[in-house]
Amino acid sequence: MSDTELIRLKPRRIRVVCWASAIALLVVFSLVATSLTGSTGEGGYGTFQRGDQFAMVGLGVLGALGLLLFTRPRVEADARGVRVRNVIGAYELPWEVVRGVRFDRGAPWASLELHDDDLLPMVALQAADKEIAVDGVRALRRLHQAHLARLGGASAPG
Repeated sequence: MSDTELIRLKPRRIRVVCWASAIALLVVFSLVATSLTGSTGEGGYGTFQRGDQFAMVGLGVLGALGLLLFTRPRVEADARGVRVRNVIGAYELPWEVVRGVRFDRGAPWASLELHDDDLLPMVALQAADKEIAVDGVRALRRLHQAHLARLGGASAPG
């Protein structure tokens, strides 16, 4: 494993689901917006205006952007450390603070076990992605083991 190897991991299945859902949400809100015409109900208390239609499309855009936040997670790792970006928050950690890479049975995603007993979730490595996520965890474990081997080799008397 070379010192310049860079591993980039992104969730697959959730990205497809989120993009399809965002497009569907935008289409539904646009269709609802085009149907907002005429009176607001019986009694003629008001009528739908062009602004109401734009507001409905705007709500669809905001909802679609909210769904697309779930496509944000990423994990990048190299010989120096690991960078984790989740839906909210990002972390850059050197391998020295990582005790191990965990992907427990039944867990929705993998996590980094840190030396201070914290667990940092890596939402980019989701159980729904099956083999892709397992391969990603294995690659991260290889990088972590290579780091530990370098530490062991550096501290051995020569």
